[in-house]
Amino acid sequence: MTSKLQPPQPAPVWNHTPESLKAEVDAVITAARTKLDAIAALSKPARTFSGVFGALAETEAAIFARGEPLTFYQNVSTNSALRDASAAAEVALKEYGIEREMRIDLFDAAKDARASANTLSGEDERLADKILLEGKRAGLDLPEEQRKELESLKKELSGLCVTFQKNCNEEKGKIAFTPEELDGIPADVVSGYAKRDDGKLELTFKTPDVMPLFRYAKNPDTRRLAWEGYESRVAINAKVFETVLATRRKIAALLKYDTWADYITEVKMVKTAQGVHDFIADVESKLLPVGKRDREQLLALKQKEEGADASEFYVWDWYYYDRLYVERTLDLDDALVKEYFPVQEVVPTIMNVYESMLGVEFVPLSNDVEKGDVWHPEVQRFAVWEAGATDASGFVGYTYLDLYPREGKYSHAAVWPLVPGFVLADGKTRNYPVTAMVANLAKPTPDRPALMTHDNVVTFFHEMGHVFHGLLSQTKYARFHGTSVARDFVEAPSQMLENWCWVPSVLAKMSSHYKTKEPLSPELIDKIIKSRYVNIGMFMLRQLFFGKYDITVHTSKESEDYTKLWARLREETSLVKGPAVDTPGQGSFAHLTGDYDAGYYGYAYSLVFAADMYRAVFAKDPLSPEAGRLYREQILGPGGSRDEMDSLKAFLGRPPNSEAFLEQLLGSASQ
Repeated sequence: MTSKLQPPQPAPVWNHTPESLKAEVDAVITAARTKLDAIAALSKPARTFSGVFGALAETEAAIFARGEPLTFYQNVSTNSALRDASAAAEVALKEYGIEREMRIDLFDAAKDARASANTLSGEDERLADKILLEGKRAGLDLPEEQRKELESLKKELSGLCVTFQKNCNEEKGKIAFTPEELDGIPADVVSGYAKRDDGKLELTFKTPDVMPLFRYAKNPDTRRLAWEGYESRVAINAKVFETVLATRRKIAALLKYDTWADYITEVKMVKTAQGVHDFIADVESKLLPVGKRDREQLLALKQKEEGADASEFYVWDWYYYDRLYVERTLDLDDALVKEYFPVQEVVPTIMNVYESMLGVEFVPLSNDVEKGDVWHPEVQRFAVWEAGATDASGFVGYTYLDLYPREGKYSHAAVWPLVPGFVLADGKTRNYPVTAMVANLAKPTPDRPALMTHDNVVTFFHEMGHVFHGLLSQTKYARFHGTSVARDFVEAPSQMLENWCWVPSVLAKMSSHYKTKEPLSPELIDKIIKSRYVNIGMFMLRQLFFGKYDITVHTSKESEDYTKLWARLREETSLVKGPAVDTPGQGSFAHLTGDYDAGYYGYAYSLVFAADMYRAVFAKDPLSPEAGRLYREQILGPGGSRDEMDSLKAFLGRPPNSEAFLEQLLGSASQ
């Protein structure tokens, strides 16, 4: 049994103090610099593929494997000093990375090594080509004075981005209402709000607190006030973001790119900033009629509820009336559905679905904080093995689940690739991957256990897709492992897996009423499935708004009022009005500084591939082990070690197309 097997690689130990964390990151950087100096000092005859590219790959693998866990603390630790030290470590590692990429002596060594290696192929060839391209994109062909300026700007940008993210994580805003003002919100949610001495109930802007308010609070003023506070919760980042954009424009100009977006998209599947604009415009033109129809339906419902003089549809109306419309038209009560998804039942069942489909097994491990097993007692830790493994060769890696909100924690859902998988310098031994999912599910209340909405279930299924991309990738080099693919493809594998949350057999399997233990009835499952594309036009236009804002600010060549731009583009694109006084929603749009800059379009862009993959391979039998094996071999396994289009062609047996995507959205929306 796999539970009795000993993993061939120990799990990370989470026992750092601020002082030990700083000492370790300093040691990691010092060791890397020493290695880089040795590479640069090689004589020309010694500048071979293994002497230069292999050594560079080994150095960056060590940085990834030792550095990422140190920078992760800032997202999950309850110790503010440790979070600060972790954020400082991220700055130090990014500055080291900038220093490394700006070393012209290493670039010269790489060019010599490439010239001496005439017969490269596969992952070796991709490694060499990527390193040389990075040198060119880093500006190493520029005069020395401009290189120094560029290095300074990159370090400034790195620090700004860390500050932006830290401000998002450290946000502690709260808002209070009377019980009457919270009318309509389910009692189990309200029971979790803090009671103040003045009789008001206080809630945070964390998702489990504020999202039920947006969805259920009957009083429009309550929703409005909460929304204004929610969008302003990280107002401090508005100024930070202005400086981020100004710095990015300077860097793009030095590198002779027309805009920052042109620089970023050069290495993505879309290739150009204009390609992003064209994609968004094309999808928007197709969805706009559907979105306008959705808005008319929702506005009519609002007028029935609030009176005929309610002539505007506001951003804080969206969640409330979208839910109410589903309830009225499909007789589907989201609060009732939630009762069938207790966290303690759903999470193991979803993991079991993945085990069966992908041929793996989760083995629970101890979670003793004192021993450094985990960073918080609520965290679950697992060893992952190949199904039926009989010895250490069947080990896959480790994963962690950190599912509940707390102060100072990352406030959304995401997966961190803490340690990449790669082949060690001996060419035989494998370094095994480690991943961590961070989420913010509702905690248990005095009245009920922790429950998940169906949206929560979809999100969990999606994020588990990233977990397995990180666990099941089999690349030679760390830089290509797992989700290290083009940013406009990285979401596609997980988006494809969201389809399982709309399959009747899967819904029945992972549902269990928290009282009766009964699964969802066929009638309720049918209603859930029918709700999938209700108001899809407005939902997708909202996603396009985020993408449009992102690409607009990153193609603009002049500074402007980014808060007014946020308000204008939201109203134009997502068809909703905002507050009378514009709110700086961009301040909490963490993607803008979290590796999705000029890249948010990728969520919609990758849906094209996700829809095609699902319909072509999984639609007939979503739980097919054979389809799961093909998915492992052709999508997850290669990671970024080959071109994403090659992986898609190998999986589909043909080039991808947008037919399934358009039929999924427009066909369903027209029904």
